Amino acid sequence: MNCVAHLVKESVPNYLHNLPIPDTLLGWFSLGVSDWAKLIPFGVAVGGLSYLSVQGLANAPVVGPVIKDKLKMFPGMKPNRVNETIQLECEKVVNSYDIEDLGDKAVFCRCWKSKKFPYCDGSHAKHNKDTGDNVGPLIVKKSS
Repeated sequence: MNCVAHLVKESVPNYLHNLPIPDTLLGWFSLGVSDWAKLIPFGVAVGGLSYLSVQGLANAPVVGPVIKDKLKMFPGMKPNRVNETIQLECEKVVNSYDIEDLGDKAVFCRCWKSKKFPYCDGSHAKHNKDTGDNVGPLIVKKSS
């Protein structure tokens, strides 16, 4: 416990006191390379702790949905795309088929990974293994 007390009472305050933080806004422009090198570990630590704190709060049950909604406006914080390859030039991907033209059975892709989209080629198996997802195809068949 003595080690923690020394860290909190002496080491961290001395470290922070010795950081080359300027007194004015223009002072940042006069810092040298060695000054910036001293600030990098501190900046990485503060940035990392801030990121982890926001991610932790974003997964909290009460404030999580609110934080996730607010984070969407920041670059890099939007949810990943589902469709990464198919008809990206279109505003919305729509495929229409007459039920009579499908034959007895048609298997449609729902994972967006199929090379034969909109038909399933089994790519969801690799997708599920890689991501832990459980997506499968949509099977349409005539009733007998």
